[in-house]
Amino acid sequence: MLSHELLEDAEKRIRKHRTADIEFELVSRDGAPHSGADAGISLARHEFKLGCNAFKLFGIKDAGLQKGYDDAFANLLNFATLPFYWGRYEPEKDGERVEEMEKMVAWCADHGIATKGHPLAWHEVYPKWAGELDDAEVLKRLEARVLEIVEHFAGRVDIWDVVNEATVSHRFENAVGRWMKDGGAASCVSEALDWAHDANPRAVLLYNDFNVSDAFEALMSELLERRAHVHTCGIQSHMHKEEWPLRKAWDVCESYSRFGMPLHFTELTILSGRYKAPDDNDWHARPEGWDSTEEGEKKQLEYGSALYTLLFSHPAVEAITTWDFSDYGAWQAAPAGLIRKDMSPKPFYEWIYDSFHKTWATNVSATTDDAGKLTARCYFGEHDLKVRLASGEERVVRVNVRRRGLRKMRVVV
Repeated sequence: MLSHELLEDAEKRIRKHRTADIEFELVSRDGAPHSGADAGISLARHEFKLGCNAFKLFGIKDAGLQKGYDDAFANLLNFATLPFYWGRYEPEKDGERVEEMEKMVAWCADHGIATKGHPLAWHEVYPKWAGELDDAEVLKRLEARVLEIVEHFAGRVDIWDVVNEATVSHRFENAVGRWMKDGGAASCVSEALDWAHDANPRAVLLYNDFNVSDAFEALMSELLERRAHVHTCGIQSHMHKEEWPLRKAWDVCESYSRFGMPLHFTELTILSGRYKAPDDNDWHARPEGWDSTEEGEKKQLEYGSALYTLLFSHPAVEAITTWDFSDYGAWQAAPAGLIRKDMSPKPFYEWIYDSFHKTWATNVSATTDDAGKLTARCYFGEHDLKVRLASGEERVVRVNVRRRGLRKMRVVV
């Protein structure tokens, strides 16, 4: 791992912000304490959202590669970003690809993976058929799209990137770009957030942007002044040309945490191959021979482990989503996956698994006292409480230790 002053106290911060001492009181159904019971407490799933876009679910023709992708994803992560791009979701006018998304959502639910929809309103991946309509009709359809999608998937997809990159929307000559330019980013983003909130008042709504700048911060400030329904700040961090210095990453966390809401690193790209040349200014260019290399994978591991440790140690960060999961069919053909094109894990994948499933994970054994109580230091998340009663009978109970939850829990065993 990179040596940096910010990492010196990272483990202390992780212990402070990601764990707590929990007092468990084990009782029978009639309330009698289970004294002298041996208990094993192990983390089953972090509350912290460890994720990636899952765009290749059901999207790989080779069955073996698809299984490799699916298995590796489910084995490592608890959070998936699903593609709701307007031009992709509705490639034909009134022809939404609902069944495809239903399959992806169901797969995630079957594997205990929380989902986020991305994005509902964006000036890019714009449907071709929308160019045949006037702006008023397009915006009417945009509102209907947000309302219909968020309501339809409520209870299954309850986290949404509602608006993407509004700080630069005015540069785009389409109905969404002109809407943002004429109405102002804050007004339009607030309106879209209202649509999503009306469709599902329980949903967690994000504003998401790559443009880490004064414009982004000013927009967030104005959204708060408007009391917009924005609950989480989404920060993109694509590093196709160069890595962010760790100091920059920390300063971004510090700066954006002042808005008093959780931070999600929504699109984190860390390459395991060469970076784009300085003269390669086309963001969407796909350099030839842009492959993962042994040296690149070592650098990805070194930098990635340091960055993940730093972000996990910051109290405002609640999610990290890498982009992409596999080098197979990756965005811009970039070697940024956690697994290779053949679905074998890179060293960084292995580090994430060991860190979040072994090192930063509860694994405690204890015996209850006469009052049926025991105390354990737990990471926030779902835990399996395996209990061997004094009678010799064994039982397993799932308990959820929340960061903003109780520190004393009465568990019926």
